[in-house]
Amino acid sequence: MNRLDNARIIRAPHGNQLSAKSWQTEAPLRMLMNNLDPMVAERPEELVVYGGIGRAARDWNSFDRIVETLRRLEADQTLLIQSGKPVGVFRTHENAPRVLLANSNLVPHWATWQHFNELDRKGLMMYGQMTAGSWIYIGTQGIVQGTYETFVEMGRQHYNNDLSGRWILTAGLGGMGGAQTLAATMAGASCLAVECQDSRIEMRLKTRYVDVRADTLDESLAIINRAVAEKKPISVALLGNIAEILPELLRRGIRPDALTDQTSAHDPINGYLPKGWSVAAWIERRASEPKAVEAAARASMAEHVRDMLTFAKMGVPTFDYGNNIRQVAKEQGVENAFDFPGFVPTYIRPLFCRGIGPFRWAALSGNLDDIYKTDAKVKELLPHDKHL
Repeated sequence: MNRLDNARIIRAPHGNQLSAKSWQTEAPLRMLMNNLDPMVAERPEELVVYGGIGRAARDWNSFDRIVETLRRLEADQTLLIQSGKPVGVFRTHENAPRVLLANSNLVPHWATWQHFNELDRKGLMMYGQMTAGSWIYIGTQGIVQGTYETFVEMGRQHYNNDLSGRWILTAGLGGMGGAQTLAATMAGASCLAVECQDSRIEMRLKTRYVDVRADTLDESLAIINRAVAEKKPISVALLGNIAEILPELLRRGIRPDALTDQTSAHDPINGYLPKGWSVAAWIERRASEPKAVEAAARASMAEHVRDMLTFAKMGVPTFDYGNNIRQVAKEQGVENAFDFPGFVPTYIRPLFCRGIGPFRWAALSGNLDDIYKTDAKVKELLPHDKHL
């Protein structure tokens, strides 16, 4: 099983020329390859798109076989993908899906991280995340709108529709969490996002999802305080560990106007840096001592959630952002871990009740002008939606 290839650079074809037999197969081919573009994926050399170990294909051999098969697939055939590996091609019909795939499916009794990790190490399974293994990841832009809507709704409920002069504290600037900083400033708030990996901060700076970086807590707070006083929203990426930043803020008596978290806490081995650990030690030990890493990460998550609960008791709007950190904390003995709510029932469900939800499309041409044209068409069709 080969999951590492530093020499390969994958880029999707652009333009109108087909490299497959039809647009029905060209589309998934381009989306798969776009998932692994160095400007999109977090660790493309390992087939990792985002979310800790969310992969586009199980290994490089599987990737090559998928690409080869998509290029020769007929208009009445369907390719089956099982956890990032092509397992069959069947004659179906022209109106059937060209690709059917399923990722990381385990029957309930065996649906544990321990069993999954064992299968993953043997090359028998792959973690596909939401859009990595389904080939529809479009970078952090894909979640900006949803995160923006969340922050706007939070402002509506708690701050009378006005987030000016307010700041949001969060952590995690990966594929999903990286949207928080831009979404916050779009919503009118400043944002302090704590991230432990320097490369992720540099990526967000390069793509302009983050305005400035800070290497110390004091530096980051000075920037935030100035922005709040001037009511000029700014996003700050602080290099550090949120599990160490939260208790320090509590000690100083500093409270944000909202608190959430988008670290990859769903994966306690690969996604969450334990308190007191260096990134280098974490990377080394998660390969050699995964159980020790998991135990340390879970203990840190429990402390993390306790600190979030303390902020919530102080009146700070505090919410979980879908990374399972509350459940881990509860399993670690934090009985009231669910005392602060999740973002979906609190901020997204009211939007659904008003008929507002996300809609995604992609320009297979790779031409930015095509995106601008579709944006213009949406504005033409919905001229009275000022929020949109």
